[in-house]
Amino acid sequence: MLRLTSITLPLDHSDQDILIAVADRLNIAKTDIIDFRIAKKSIDARKGSILFVYTIDVNISDQQTILHNLDTAKNISKTPDLTFQLPTVSRKPNHQPVIVGSGPAGLFAAILLAKIGLKPILLERGKPAIERAKDVAAFWKSGTLDENSNVQFGQGGAGTFSDGKLTTQIKDRHNRITFILEELIAAGAPDEIAYLSKPHIGTDILIKVVTNLTTRIEALGGTVRFNSCVTDITLENSAAKAVTLANGESIPTDHIVLAIGHSARDTFQMLCDWHVELHQKPFAIGLRVEHPQSIIDTAQYGKYACHPALGAAAYKLVHHNDKTRSAYSFCMCPGGRVIASSSEAGSVVTNGMSSFARSLSNANAALLVGIHPKDFNSDHPLAGIAFQRFWEQKAFELAGSSYKAPAQLIEDFLHNRPSKQLGCIAPTYTPGVELCNLTHCLPTYVTKALRAAIYSFDKKIKGFAQADAVLTAIESRSSSPVRIPRDNISFQSINTKGLYPSGEGAGYAGGIISAAVDGIKTAQAIAKTLE
Repeated sequence: MLRLTSITLPLDHSDQDILIAVADRLNIAKTDIIDFRIAKKSIDARKGSILFVYTIDVNISDQQTILHNLDTAKNISKTPDLTFQLPTVSRKPNHQPVIVGSGPAGLFAAILLAKIGLKPILLERGKPAIERAKDVAAFWKSGTLDENSNVQFGQGGAGTFSDGKLTTQIKDRHNRITFILEELIAAGAPDEIAYLSKPHIGTDILIKVVTNLTTRIEALGGTVRFNSCVTDITLENSAAKAVTLANGESIPTDHIVLAIGHSARDTFQMLCDWHVELHQKPFAIGLRVEHPQSIIDTAQYGKYACHPALGAAAYKLVHHNDKTRSAYSFCMCPGGRVIASSSEAGSVVTNGMSSFARSLSNANAALLVGIHPKDFNSDHPLAGIAFQRFWEQKAFELAGSSYKAPAQLIEDFLHNRPSKQLGCIAPTYTPGVELCNLTHCLPTYVTKALRAAIYSFDKKIKGFAQADAVLTAIESRSSSPVRIPRDNISFQSINTKGLYPSGEGAGYAGGIISAAVDGIKTAQAIAKTLE
């Protein structure tokens, strides 16, 4: 097949228009085109009009003639081979590999190990996604928290209750991302994630997808166990030999993939007790901001806002200031809601979530400020967790110790005064919000940086500083405050053989795709020991 890049078409175009553009580019008749597929689709809204920009893979009847002239052809090349090569093993391990955690890193480590016949055991402390969703709904309705089944813990990990973004900035020369997208589509994700420049799945579809991925692992010979919290590991001569579950069961293994996510604080403590090397790591905290989605649509698309081909608009903003810390938007959820994401009693944590349709009336995003290890005022490896916990508990107390979240209108936040009543924007957080002054649950340097950023963002998106836009605190789990250092080649802990830190919780990823890629790399490293 041939790959054609930079094909631009207007907003209201058809598949027939794509066919015509391909034929024009190749200077052939439409009837010479056997078939084509979209390899990439993005939106260009930079010049006041909306264009779709395509990369197209096309199969034509006289491909050799075009190939012969490729040196002079503009934006035409051979379609690259994106096939992912499975690793090979020549022997089986003494014991099945054990994977701790069923987020993206754990799921894809398990899928790869299962595909090459190693029959992994995947352990998840929480419940299957459908049962987990019921526990999460109960928490949002009544404030009844299950500390093992919530937005952070359970099948699919924290990403299950999110916008399901599949964007990433990592470079992958080994077609792992293609492999991941193919597996997600086979598990029920929409086909469009393979070619959209900013794909997402949405929580409603993600619940089905992670369920099907788990079924796939089992069909390939793996074992998946829920309600199976790892409480201890057995070490011999600084090498991992087994994991112990909360029920006392011991599972022998020589390969433990730690895909525990950023909120498994008890597991981090257990590793610390066993003197597994742990390092402090920078992260970020802040709050969630909610605007009417219509404001964001108009700011991004102008007169084309609400066009059905565009969907709900997103944004990504950053503000650098020499006098204060930088602040930036994160995990923007078009047409979504702010959700209660606590995993510990007595704390408030917020996050954002959207369905695939992104059809709700509010847009929300995290507004974050970087936190550095020097801010922890301690050299303990888990000091970042203590820092998070301190401010999460402050937020809990500020909102009345009921899992309601503290909230404030932007105008009041900018003028450092408590909010007394809501405006036209209804906050989406359940079980509800308590209006207050958010300076009481955030460090002073964070609120100072956020105020400067909001003024800056309002210049980029008209209406961002809208007086009654709602700020909800606290967003504290954007990434792990701990890194479990590992060898760059073997992917094993630098002081504990057989322990493979992986994914976001170990400090090596920052989203669904990057975590899944890291899980695959970890599985490949295990396979290499069995060549």
